[in-house]
Amino acid sequence: MSAPADVTLELDDIQRGVLSSRPTPYAATYLVFRIDDRSQGRELMRRTSAVATSAADTASPLGDTWVSVAVTYWGLAALGVPRSSLDTFAWEFRQGMAARARALRDEGASSPQQWEAPLGTHDVHVVITAVAPDPPRLEAAIDRARPAYDRLPGVTAIWRQDCYALPTEKEHFGYLDGVSHPAVEGSGIPGSNELEVPLKSGEFVLGYPDELGGVQAPQPDVLGRNGSYAVFRKLHQNAAAFRRYLRDNATGPEDEELIAAKIMGRWRSGAPLALAPRHDDPALGTDPHRRNTFLYEENDPTGFLTPGGCHIRRANPRDASVAGEVRLHRMIRRGAVYGPPLPEGVLEDDGVDRGLMFAFIGAHLGRQFEFVQSEWMNDGVFFGAGNVRDPVVGAADEETGYTIPRRPVRRRLAALPRFVTTRGGEYCFLPGLTALRWLGDLRD
Repeated sequence: MSAPADVTLELDDIQRGVLSSRPTPYAATYLVFRIDDRSQGRELMRRTSAVATSAADTASPLGDTWVSVAVTYWGLAALGVPRSSLDTFAWEFRQGMAARARALRDEGASSPQQWEAPLGTHDVHVVITAVAPDPPRLEAAIDRARPAYDRLPGVTAIWRQDCYALPTEKEHFGYLDGVSHPAVEGSGIPGSNELEVPLKSGEFVLGYPDELGGVQAPQPDVLGRNGSYAVFRKLHQNAAAFRRYLRDNATGPEDEELIAAKIMGRWRSGAPLALAPRHDDPALGTDPHRRNTFLYEENDPTGFLTPGGCHIRRANPRDASVAGEVRLHRMIRRGAVYGPPLPEGVLEDDGVDRGLMFAFIGAHLGRQFEFVQSEWMNDGVFFGAGNVRDPVVGAADEETGYTIPRRPVRRRLAALPRFVTTRGGEYCFLPGLTALRWLGDLRD
């Protein structure tokens, strides 16, 4: 593990959406724009630089409300960023998410050909995200941001997705969301696992040393420094299929909850199997200081408590040596629910679109998001499980079952259907506030 060091992050230049977790409860909106006129696109950057919230602004009158501005590779090109600068961005970013579909296992129903228009196309240039504790304050944030893009005929709004917290503050499969958050050195924001040493700031913010001692930043430095990469994905959740799978493989309601916990690695209250292996502990699940403070190797190296193939152990193996240097693949993950909940007890799909807007923040698209997505979520080699994929978000082949380690005989469940389908997404760059102004001041 890396030892703590004195690092001063320029928080007043970093967008707050990079480092701050979403409030609880929350409401959020994603707005996507296409730049049709270069000069007006630059004007959009100038205006948004005054609207985007900095990471230092944690005591504003709006409270836990902020606006973030992200730009795709195609957006940077539309703004007229020189080729010499574009070529210094991560190559995955330059390709775009749709071109990376095979590596991400976005195939079949999740393939870009099936995505919701205009996601995954070269028309997606700018993504403005607003987050607030409730709908009234969200609308206030949108109203505050509207002058940045309003009355710019050369900038066209092409897509919007509204998100919110369910009444239970859970996602559509019934699990408490937003439990895990890494500590970032120099941010002053504590992580959710008190046993985890803060990660080097360069793992998440460009222009600072990372875990390997390197400093990554697109050029010129005024553009790259204090920025980050962001991944946005719209993920449809088949809540009815998930409920049916639990029912069909369980001996009763209590067993359904046990299977749900073994699939996720947590009870649906948020309590982890590592700390509550035999039964749910709702008080633990609601305690932010305890529910994520645990490791695996000392108490459960073989996965009899928390299965090695469950979702949270794949997404963050913590101290598991079998997964290599875990710290090189840590991510800041955020989820925002969209669509109405499936009514309680309903087991058949009602045809309503519901799911999760997933966001990843980091400085290394390849060894963070793409590695976790391709190697940990959609392969089982690291966990000694061959080609078995993540039971929740993996690209299920509908032939492979799920195995729960158990003495004296392991428990094998039926073949996993696909519970989550990709509806679209994109790789984005979250510029620092200085970089937003720089983009606004570009000249041909």
